[in-house]
Amino acid sequence: MSERDLLSGVEAAIEGTPDIGFGVYIHWPFCARKCPYCDFNSHVRPKGIDEAGYLQAMEREIAAHARLTPNRTVTSVFLGGGTPSLMKPESVGRLLELIGSHWQISADAEITLEANPSSVEAERFRGYRSAGVNRLSLGVQALNDADLKFLGRLHNVGEALRALELARETFPRLSFDLIYARPDQSLEAWEAELRRAIGFAADHLSLYQLTIEPDTAFEKLHAAGKLVVPDADAAADLYELTQAVAGAAGLPAYEISNHATPGGESRHNLLYWRYGEYVGLGPGAHGRIVQGDDRGRLATIAERNPEAWMKRVAETGHSVIETEEIFGETAGDEMLLMGLRLVEGIDAARYQRLSGRRFDPARISDLVTHGMVEVLPDGRIRTTPAGAFVLDAVVADLAA
Repeated sequence: MSERDLLSGVEAAIEGTPDIGFGVYIHWPFCARKCPYCDFNSHVRPKGIDEAGYLQAMEREIAAHARLTPNRTVTSVFLGGGTPSLMKPESVGRLLELIGSHWQISADAEITLEANPSSVEAERFRGYRSAGVNRLSLGVQALNDADLKFLGRLHNVGEALRALELARETFPRLSFDLIYARPDQSLEAWEAELRRAIGFAADHLSLYQLTIEPDTAFEKLHAAGKLVVPDADAAADLYELTQAVAGAAGLPAYEISNHATPGGESRHNLLYWRYGEYVGLGPGAHGRIVQGDDRGRLATIAERNPEAWMKRVAETGHSVIETEEIFGETAGDEMLLMGLRLVEGIDAARYQRLSGRRFDPARISDLVTHGMVEVLPDGRIRTTPAGAFVLDAVVADLAA
């Protein structure tokens, strides 16, 4: 008995969010090792990866989603994971060819590939650039060998710095990640590490606070009392230091955890946070496809297991195992949760159009009084630095 096709009755929307953009996210779910802090959909396959089978399935997956989003112009492509830099450059090129065969790709489209800075993967950088990748996102995570080992990373600091240098020579744009609020990390140690990192930065840095995620190795250690992270006050101090040091160095925050030079922001991630339209392709990928006139979304969720994903695509033509129609207040809530992460904030008029409701002036006034949000001269609403640190509570208050 074949799998039920959840997309068979979905009508294509004539227009998406052209004022924001249209993104394509491709998930490569494989890693050489599972990091103990990671809750992403990633898998280790010691016996090897069926790369040819993945590409064959992706060809059908792309075609199925293109049917629902005709005549779009792709403004960004993001190859995430997992560790997409385990892919052959030829495979990356093939994926971009498939995207271009179904949608028009903008001449200035941002095409990002996530990579780990091991020496073997760094040697592939020129191949990825030739395939069409114009932005690299490197998972450095720390500039301290002891902490790299603690975080389960396969590279050392020397390999990370060599990869950064090669990436700067190869790609027009570069970002890399660091994780802070690690056990016993002092303000002084983090400041020194961050300043060193900024010395190697190009136009973008992602600076994430270590969080204990469900179903990870770190969660088990934390529950057993064997892993202690900084408390809320210490984490807040580290966050404030991060904002100050990066901002003073010309990399101000444009989102809670992301910093960039003016114009260096990740266009693909901005599309998410601005509540634009994107398709999610590959095992476990999520998408948001516009339905109607930008007032509703079809949320899509793909099968997570790579082998089951291939099987489902073979039987159904795509891997979607769950869909949800998102409209009205639910769409408004999503817009709030994403948009208030941004320093630019949200357009209150668009929120009203999406959700069908207005903000309560009394709630806005109360949040302003308590220093959680501010209303800009053009009517946009954004969180203050204090509000951004307790974003979920601010969103809940505004949406109530």
